[in-house]
Amino acid sequence: MTVKAQLARFALVGAVNTATYYGCYLVLLHWLPYIAAHVLAFALSMTGSFFLNSYFTYRTRPTWRKFLLFPLTNAANFVITTGGVYLLVDLAGFSSQYAPLVAAAAAIPITFVVSRTIMLRPDAPRNPSVPAR
Repeated sequence: MTVKAQLARFALVGAVNTATYYGCYLVLLHWLPYIAAHVLAFALSMTGSFFLNSYFTYRTRPTWRKFLLFPLTNAANFVITTGGVYLLVDLAGFSSQYAPLVAAAAAIPITFVVSRTIMLRPDAPRNPSVPAR
């Protein structure tokens, strides 16, 4: 599959992931402060994103190793969106309902590059002194 096709699939998964995140965020916003609602909704949607990206975007087998590394792919996304939500709500006066959507757009390119690197790397490092079977 070409990088262009992967990017298109990544964008589609991102749309589903964003809808999942945003739905969770809006529900949680009724009971939690906006930052807590953001963090919890982000964690829930990230789990779904891992499986969608494994099967649909990169067509690779999900493994525990990739699952444990996958949060690293979202570290930049988390920092950008959390900082963005804070800046937009507290400093720019944006609505806490719409700020996450604006902040998420800035994180897409970085998340794709890091995600692709993690998801397509071999499951186990090869020892060059051991012949391949």
